[in-house]
Amino acid sequence: MTRRLTAVLSALEALLIVGIGIAVPLSILTVMWAVQFGFQVDWSEFWRAAVIIWLIGHGVTVTFQLDAQTALALDVTGVGDPFVVSIALSGFALCTLLAGVSLARRLRHEPHRVLGELVALGTVVVLSGLVVLSASQPGALPSRGQALLFPALVLGLGLAIGSIGASNPARLRLRALIADGPQPWVAAGGAALRAGLGTVATVVVAASLVTTTALVLGYGQIIALYESVQAGVLGGIALTAAQLALLPTFVLWAAAWLVGPGFAVGAGSSVSPIAASLGPLPAVPILGALPAEPSPLGYLTLAVPLLAAFAAGIAVRPRLVRGLDGASLGLWALGTGLAAALVAAGAMAFLAVVASGSAGPGRLAVVGPDPTAVGLWMLVETLIGASLGLLAGGVRGPRPLASARTR
Repeated sequence: MTRRLTAVLSALEALLIVGIGIAVPLSILTVMWAVQFGFQVDWSEFWRAAVIIWLIGHGVTVTFQLDAQTALALDVTGVGDPFVVSIALSGFALCTLLAGVSLARRLRHEPHRVLGELVALGTVVVLSGLVVLSASQPGALPSRGQALLFPALVLGLGLAIGSIGASNPARLRLRALIADGPQPWVAAGGAALRAGLGTVATVVVAASLVTTTALVLGYGQIIALYESVQAGVLGGIALTAAQLALLPTFVLWAAAWLVGPGFAVGAGSSVSPIAASLGPLPAVPILGALPAEPSPLGYLTLAVPLLAAFAAGIAVRPRLVRGLDGASLGLWALGTGLAAALVAAGAMAFLAVVASGSAGPGRLAVVGPDPTAVGLWMLVETLIGASLGLLAGGVRGPRPLASARTR
């Protein structure tokens, strides 16, 4: 494609990404406006609500201030004061991320790929700025700086993932520099990166299975909470859609639970393999799947990240051995294990940041895992597991082929 056509199509795709993201909550709210409110309420209020939902879905902090009558009706401590919602409805962010991956893959073989990606990012920034201006109101004030940057950052991460393997002059020069570097260090760095990210990916996959199991086992309690809310058909649909948007966040909570520290659902609460202290919970049906008792396995659940790191260490060991070219593996394995642990700890701490924040007033200001604790636990577990995996075949690799032939 020509430069101009690439730019135009990338801008249109960015428009679709933003438009569809807002249209999902807006369509449900519009049906409620027509059916439940009989067109009597100003539709622009529902537009603002849809934009706010989309922004929260990308981690944008929104400050709410309820009017006195609504605050009195809710009868929740602190709800009359301004409160912040910063925990992401991460399903929206996941959709934007996947859209970025798809766009990058379509642009991979285009001569003006970088231009298309930059135009897409710029378009998202502009559109985010326009919608946040249209949605700002005293009752719900999003952070304008975050509103401009966060959706574009999520899209940019998707573009970066989707463009892995694509060629451009800068990337080719970087690959040449890496190839010309000291091979033991290059091999150790590559092995550490793969082992660390592979460990995190395995833990997240295991967490998704844990989440599914919890939803199945807690099905009765979830249904009971649905009935107690009495939201009606449309209200139930809206509530279900909101919980689906939160589902990736719940998976990350389960990952923090597997790692060890667990997570909180309100100040003073704790859900971990050895403790379950919940306290009062908001009437969100999916929270019925949370365990009321600690796991009967206790800290045996730590076997999941340990085994994931061990398997990752075994998987990357051949790459490290080839790079060492017959040298002793002992210290290199420990150093690579430490580097892999740092990568895994950083990645898991980042995911914990994504899955934590404030969900409302009072005790709901503290929700999700503690990123520092999750990162430290992941550091120790990956260091032990990955180092053992790298050393599983002994401290010496196979002899170089050339020296073997000469003998």
